[in-house]
Amino acid sequence: MNIAKIATVTATTAALAVGVAACGGGGEPAGQAAAPQASSASQGPAFAGQKLTVWRLGAPNDVQDKYMTDLNTKFKEQTGADVDLQWIPWPDAQKKWTAALAGGVGPDVTEFGNDQVAAWVAEDALADITELVKSNPDFQQIPQNLWGYETIDGKVYAAPWGGGTRAVLYRKDWFSELGIETPKNWDDLVAAGKKIVAEKGKDVDGFAFNGGSDANMSLSPFVWSAGGDFAAFEGGKWVGKLTEPGFKDGFQFYTGLVAEDGVSGKGRLNLNSVDISQRFAAGKVGMYVTGGWDIATIKEQSKNKIGDDQMAFFSLPNKDGSGPAPAFQGGNDIAVWKDAKNPELAAEYVKLAAGKEYGTRYAKEGGLLPLYPDALAEYASDPVQAPFAETFKVAKGFPADPDWAQANDTKAVLQNAARSVIEGKKNVDTALSDANSELETILNQQQ
Repeated sequence: MNIAKIATVTATTAALAVGVAACGGGGEPAGQAAAPQASSASQGPAFAGQKLTVWRLGAPNDVQDKYMTDLNTKFKEQTGADVDLQWIPWPDAQKKWTAALAGGVGPDVTEFGNDQVAAWVAEDALADITELVKSNPDFQQIPQNLWGYETIDGKVYAAPWGGGTRAVLYRKDWFSELGIETPKNWDDLVAAGKKIVAEKGKDVDGFAFNGGSDANMSLSPFVWSAGGDFAAFEGGKWVGKLTEPGFKDGFQFYTGLVAEDGVSGKGRLNLNSVDISQRFAAGKVGMYVTGGWDIATIKEQSKNKIGDDQMAFFSLPNKDGSGPAPAFQGGNDIAVWKDAKNPELAAEYVKLAAGKEYGTRYAKEGGLLPLYPDALAEYASDPVQAPFAETFKVAKGFPADPDWAQANDTKAVLQNAARSVIEGKKNVDTALSDANSELETILNQQQ
């Protein structure tokens, strides 16, 4: 896919937390397309007896189960159709979508990470929903600047469902017990991690290293804080930045948490955030980078042994202590799969799920930032969500290339580089030089 087709992906602003309340209803996303759209004829018994397959990503918990039950009940009241809801673990999503595209057996509607939309549009996997978005009053309340990841070549392929970034979830009770202050810089973070390991045991990670499918969500704040980046589009091609001083500084610090500081175990280099959250629920982690959505799951998995009194978040600090480090500018979307058996019915589901009522509930109950201005404004004084809103002010995005997902997940370029350093197979310079070449090859394969 030519970069011109995805240039608009970079338009999403990092100012959501501070600017969205002042944006009013925003503008309408640009583009003309014949899209699946909700019409008055698609209401009621016209769809009675039909079934829609919906993929949700992640692991369900009591809160999410109730939300989906309410949403699907309302959908049946409006359309007469039933919903076949299937939960897909985030680490498995890439393989499931690939298989669905190849085999023609997949969802009608699916949840996506917003940074994945461009890749699947490049594969011609998503339906154009521009007309639905333009005609829906609720969607017109979502500010225009929040449609950047979803708008490609002037057409809209997904609806924003909830925004977010990541912060550090920590054991508030352990910090109090051990006399640990909230870390203000990288040195504080290491000191806190070491103290946790010393007091709680070597099988406990003071600051858990993420080396799994979503590892770059944890690595990136350190890289960006040090002034580095992954790649830049220069002279008509992607140029890797992994060997530059800023990236090297952040990467070396992150791998050093294991290799040098010992605040995370060398035997757990492949764990992703889902695995780490399970260890957190078992009392084996003091701090890790994640989102607010893990709170409900941890409570449930720990049988409420770890609850609100034991958990809190803080923004991952900049290296020098000057404020929060930039974290990934993320969020989740909902889209109509191109092979949907009934695109009109699928569009009805998207309209309901991402509309103001259920879109706000999806975000709030799932630990994300709501995209509707009045709902988001309430978060400024929320003790749980305030760190995320603060971090989102300086949030950044990964390279806006459809093949980023391949480098980030399938080929695990940085994960492999990090493991090779921690295991002593390569030094930092060699690992990053090799990774940089691989990253450039992946990102430029469609140029």
